[in-house]
Amino acid sequence: MTTLTGDGGLDDQVTQDSTPIFQRIKDYLLAEIAAGTWKEGDVIPSEQALVKQFGVSRMTVNRAVRELTSEQVLTRRQGSGTYVAQQKYQATLLEIKSIADEVRARGHAHRSSLQQLERVKASELMAKQFDLPPGHLLFHSVIVHFENGVPIQVEDRWVNPLCAPDYMEQDFAHITPNEYLMQAAPLQGASYSIEALAAPRDIADMLAIDTKQPCLVLRRQTRSGGMIATLATMWHPGHRYQFAGSFTQ
Repeated sequence: MTTLTGDGGLDDQVTQDSTPIFQRIKDYLLAEIAAGTWKEGDVIPSEQALVKQFGVSRMTVNRAVRELTSEQVLTRRQGSGTYVAQQKYQATLLEIKSIADEVRARGHAHRSSLQQLERVKASELMAKQFDLPPGHLLFHSVIVHFENGVPIQVEDRWVNPLCAPDYMEQDFAHITPNEYLMQAAPLQGASYSIEALAAPRDIADMLAIDTKQPCLVLRRQTRSGGMIATLATMWHPGHRYQFAGSFTQ
């Protein structure tokens, strides 16, 4: 058990190494969450229990918990307790990045699971979207991406073989489609749209969510070499994900 000494006065505020005690408590709570002691949705010890554990004032513990709540690490439920909040993973919209790079940049572990990889003759609608004749060969992949073991994206991607002829030969357990395509079909331009949709059953199963839960759906078209290179639909569980970006001129 971790214990910090204090008498409820000024000694509560600073430890011998000059680290504020409320920060030490925050660090302790964050470390326990990261270690999996408390997972998303789990209740953490009460403020009174933390006061007893750390030997500090209620005000000091309250500050640590209040700050973690404002940072959306914890969430309070009136009359129930304080819980580990569901984390919202973030993606940028102003540049196309590999989801693996975004996950690793947060200091988290990425892995992917290939669900489908096939050669398909383009339907009339799909051929029109690629500006190709009906029946033209297309590559199709479905991949689930995980962050720290939590599914955060289903990537449903169609690829023009004229732009990326070796797509089917890639090992998508070790390289993401984006990482391969940025080399094989250098980006010339892109367009995208975002909408909130309920996930169909197959998507919900891959994301380990209920079909009633909304998803953020990013649809993106990329161009390379004067051609439509890819059409991708990326499903994200709305309660775990957010899009963000900034722009300066």
